[in-house]
Amino acid sequence: GSVVASYPYDDSPTHRLTGVYSKSADDEVFKYLAKAYASHHPIMRTGKPNCPGEEGETFPDGITNGAQWYDVEGGMQDYNYVWANCFEITLELSCCKYPLTSELPKEWENNRESLLAFIEKV
Repeated sequence: GSVVASYPYDDSPTHRLTGVYSKSADDEVFKYLAKAYASHHPIMRTGKPNCPGEEGETFPDGITNGAQWYDVEGGMQDYNYVWANCFEITLELSCCKYPLTSELPKEWENNRESLLAFIEKV
């Protein structure tokens, strides 16, 4: 896990594991939507999720192009964009994939304003 808003494409023509910016035709729209979410999240907006084992990982403005971060062939957000014309971003909301129940109120508070800002873009 991490704390970042990722946008298409997740796959790249070279299929290198990481570091390839895979620009879509709607790249600016995807960046706008990802920033709309990230800019309201207290951790995501810093671009420094500080996840255990990945303390040096950074994401400018709290967003990343999927393939730039790591290449995923056949991912859902790419599939939906190409085949269903759905503009989808992926939100990584926590370093921990399965946070404790006691941490859920804090996670809600971290994401509430981001969710509202994202919904307003519809």
